[in-house]
Amino acid sequence: MADKIKLEILGLSSSQSQSGSFALVLGEVGGNRRLPIIIGMFEAQAIAIEIEEITPNRPMTHDLFKSFAFNLGYDIKEIYISDLKEGVFFAKIICESGGNQFEIDARPSDAIAIGLRFKVDIYTHESILTEAGIVLTDEEEEITEVKRKSTGSGKPEPVSKKLEDLPSDQLNSMLDEALAQEDYERAAKIRDEINKRN
Repeated sequence: MADKIKLEILGLSSSQSQSGSFALVLGEVGGNRRLPIIIGMFEAQAIAIEIEEITPNRPMTHDLFKSFAFNLGYDIKEIYISDLKEGVFFAKIICESGGNQFEIDARPSDAIAIGLRFKVDIYTHESILTEAGIVLTDEEEEITEVKRKSTGSGKPEPVSKKLEDLPSDQLNSMLDEALAQEDYERAAKIRDEINKRN
């Protein structure tokens, strides 16, 4: 893993090509290459609620993994997107216990959802970025940055205009309701509007 390249999460948006799927866009830290990975709805939700720092009413699968690992004395050191075969990405969760390091095979979506909960870095290697990475031009970079700044999720948010008109106490009630229904995407939007006012 001598040619490891650090990645960061740039955005999460509905996939244009596959219904019910999401595109998780990873970016090369200090570079202009992007690595889009198609993931499922459940994993997208697990990643989104951790990015948005929302605490679900009940632990999700990846939260359960964290509790399990913590209670058994295991720590996660990093997430490594290790391979690409016939368009399918593979990942490894690099773990440590008692000074011994080992790897667990995982889907990148699960590995990243877990990595976010342990606040560890995500890496890949040059050959994967060369094969599957997308190089953005300066103009595309500006558009992506504007979208990310406007919503934090990589896509424009039409609902926020309606939320702006509501009183704070109503927003707080709506937030509680969204969390109770486990609608974390809506909860994140409401929470963002509340935070803007504080």
